[in-house]
Amino acid sequence: MKLPFHILLLALSSIAAPCLAADAGTTAVDTLGRINGIALACQQPAIASRARNAVQTTAPKTRAIGEHFENATSQAFLEQGKGLDCPDAATLANHLGEAEKQLREAFVAAR
Repeated sequence: MKLPFHILLLALSSIAAPCLAADAGTTAVDTLGRINGIALACQQPAIASRARNAVQTTAPKTRAIGEHFENATSQAFLEQGKGLDCPDAATLANHLGEAEKQLREAFVAAR
């Protein structure tokens, strides 16, 4: 079964959305976590490393941020393991770039 990547992200966000605050920073961290989980499941270590690095270097170092990232990563990893097709590296990298931009915008005021 092939699903476009943006549909996959929307589906995954609906799973995690009730647990998250509605602020832009948390949303960006959640998106990066989902991308990280997909990258790990699809054996894309460079993308997974880049997603993790974005959160570590941009977001505040709080337990809540770390938990959001880890929970989103785990959910996406497990969901990907249910037989979903892996997105190609270029598509995943493009989505990662968008998520990194959202993260920087969300936390620019916090610096």
